[in-house]
Amino acid sequence: MYREISELLLYSDLGEDSILSRLGSIFRRWEAGGADVPDLRRELHLQIKRLLDLATAYGFDGNLWLNYLTYVILTNENSFSLTCEGRGAMPGGTVNELARRDFGVFLRLMRYDFGPIERALHTDCFSLLRSYTAIPKRESMYNRNAGRLVREMSARLAGARDADAVFELVTDFYRYHGVGDFAFSRAFRLGGSGDNLRLVPINNIENVSLCDIVGYAEQKRELIVNTEAFIAGRGANNTLLYGDSGTGKSTSVKALLNDYFDSGLRMIEIYKHQFRDLGGVIARIKNRSYRFIVFIDDLSFEEHEIEYKFLKAVIEGGVETRPENMLIYATSNRRHLIRESWRDRNDMEHSGDLHRSDTVEEKLSLAGRFGTAICYGAPGRAHYHEIVRALAARQLDAEIDDAELIAGANAWEIRHGGISGRTAQQYINYIAGRPSEQPDAEE
Repeated sequence: MYREISELLLYSDLGEDSILSRLGSIFRRWEAGGADVPDLRRELHLQIKRLLDLATAYGFDGNLWLNYLTYVILTNENSFSLTCEGRGAMPGGTVNELARRDFGVFLRLMRYDFGPIERALHTDCFSLLRSYTAIPKRESMYNRNAGRLVREMSARLAGARDADAVFELVTDFYRYHGVGDFAFSRAFRLGGSGDNLRLVPINNIENVSLCDIVGYAEQKRELIVNTEAFIAGRGANNTLLYGDSGTGKSTSVKALLNDYFDSGLRMIEIYKHQFRDLGGVIARIKNRSYRFIVFIDDLSFEEHEIEYKFLKAVIEGGVETRPENMLIYATSNRRHLIRESWRDRNDMEHSGDLHRSDTVEEKLSLAGRFGTAICYGAPGRAHYHEIVRALAARQLDAEIDDAELIAGANAWEIRHGGISGRTAQQYINYIAGRPSEQPDAEE
């Protein structure tokens, strides 16, 4: 196995601590002879455990060794795979021949005979991994989409007759899905900062579509028009969704991700204290074939906070321009994002600037950097009732008398924050948790 791994060229950057690299080192020591059998077996079992942990994280099943090698191919970001992302293989070129050679190596690894090392180390771990049965688990515990894609590609690669067949299968995958974590995951958050900045996949994403949001037809239409223009490569604006709490602003943005994931839309969630790392985010995504929404939820600033300056620089006016495959979508309960005080409006404040209206203009200019602003107002009572009925029909098993349902909803909103879509959802959650009781607001 060590010899096969050493032949890789485009896919050689596996990382010294990768499972495949560690296995290669174990095989090299075993083939050289003289190594202590219990020590080698212990090191081998440690890598098998890591392989099992990876299977748990991604929901692998069946031939776990084939799943793993497929995962390596689909996640390795190199000059060839990144060139194929979104376009497939380009005709001609030496790099295609080098890729075929690497795929020939992977094909030999997929069919590798582990019998000799299993007999020498008195273990049957590889034989067991070829018919691995996963323990059923909740979808929130693993990356369901990644597991599905890897398993499907594994099944195709299992039937590949030669390196040319592997080349066609893999480059088609790169064309339609991409490569690396962006191919597998819909949304990401920031991990670390500065030189250690990472984009960490978010696996547990709310399964909601725009059609699930009751009402707000005009707001959703405007959001769809802007987002579809962005995905198609046409002109589109950074977007601010503002208005009353609980009206579905954040849910609308999350729904876009579910509705347009297959069109190449991805999302990166970022918080106010991370605005300094926006430049690092841009560096990681600007040359990728996906369309990225940088999502800032509940955006607002107090008077003393200056993070808005970093956001302004990225949106417009910084040295490095915002890449064409990135937009910023933000939600806020404030139209102008920054809390104003009467002192801001006093042009002759003696303790600060002589012209404090300049400070006001600087703060208000941030909201103006969002080319599209969509208002989500609090629903009227009739709209509130419409939301309650729709959620009840969608989520409750038992049918409830409409008069009782609405009476309970009215009582609930009085005690639980007023009329909003969030209040309606909380009321339905309350009923769903107490199926044997009447739909009143309190016990």
